Amino acid sequence: MDIVRILEEKRPEIDRIIEKWIPRVFDEKSMEFICGKPRYKFNTQAPTKAISEPIWEFLDRGGKRWRPALFLLVLEALGADPEKYKDFVLVPEIIHNGSLIHDDIEDSADLRRGLPCTYKTFGIDIAINAGSVMYFLPMIAFLKNKDLDERTKKRIYETYFQEMINIHFGQAMDIAWHKGIANADNITEEEYLQMCAFKTGTLARLSAKLAAILAGAPDDVVEKIGKFAETIGVAFQIQDDVLDIIADRKKFGKSFGNDIKEGKRTLMVIHTLRKASEEDRRRLLEILNMHTDDEELKKEAIEILKKYGSVEYAKEFSRKLIRETWNEIDKLLPESEAKKKLKAFVDFLVEREY
Repeated sequence: MDIVRILEEKRPEIDRIIEKWIPRVFDEKSMEFICGKPRYKFNTQAPTKAISEPIWEFLDRGGKRWRPALFLLVLEALGADPEKYKDFVLVPEIIHNGSLIHDDIEDSADLRRGLPCTYKTFGIDIAINAGSVMYFLPMIAFLKNKDLDERTKKRIYETYFQEMINIHFGQAMDIAWHKGIANADNITEEEYLQMCAFKTGTLARLSAKLAAILAGAPDDVVEKIGKFAETIGVAFQIQDDVLDIIADRKKFGKSFGNDIKEGKRTLMVIHTLRKASEEDRRRLLEILNMHTDDEELKKEAIEILKKYGSVEYAKEFSRKLIRETWNEIDKLLPESEAKKKLKAFVDFLVEREY
């Protein structure tokens, strides 16, 4: 099953839905729809320049749109009509992209999707504000919906707020570790996995849980679907860390070895620190703590990771996570074409090369 083709086919429709809720140019009607009637008078040019333009410049760069696709596949696999709820693909996708805009500022990154990061193009002030509004603006799709009953909306809001708290705790862990302010040299795999569950697993979990709630699933099924999606997010993050040091730069669209520059404690780093000789361990930590952009030093650190088989270890670890989580969800979902697509989709996310 060609998942790349499926994602490419879904992307134009997803973007049309996003544009329905977040226009490329604000006018008084769209401002009133989103913000309510003005007490004084709207200026529509300012939010167009400082919200719409940076958001759409970023979205137009690309991205896999896999979280909206996951949302739709879970809906279908649970027997719901994806067409009925397709407007809500907006939620995980916009939140995700907002987190990337913030992430690039926090990491002092240079490139995202092959172009200068948003803060470098529009300025830090606009990037922070645009990224922040992307955390809240997509929920307008639920706020304005008249067809959902109050219990469903309550479950959705509770899920949204909890996941938004979690994603910031995950980011806090990641930042504290690569800044060396939280015992970063002795992180366990379990601690790393929890960070991933919060940082990257959160929006996959949010996508799947929203779909399950809208499909009318009972609470225990919603939680199981959420756990499944969270594991997909963790495996995706591990693969992302691997690609940071081995992927084709043009396909991956990020700077080479950015995780080395940031001093990130990835699963590969944790594995190497556990297995390495004292000399190699000390040298790897030294390079990570330099936060260097020197190509040769980054290559040296990557060679240490490869020396102890940590790249292959991380790849197999992510595959194992997916095998185990699929075995659990396989019993929960009835056989259907949507289930087959979901399985192929999950395999793609872990085996992708970009």
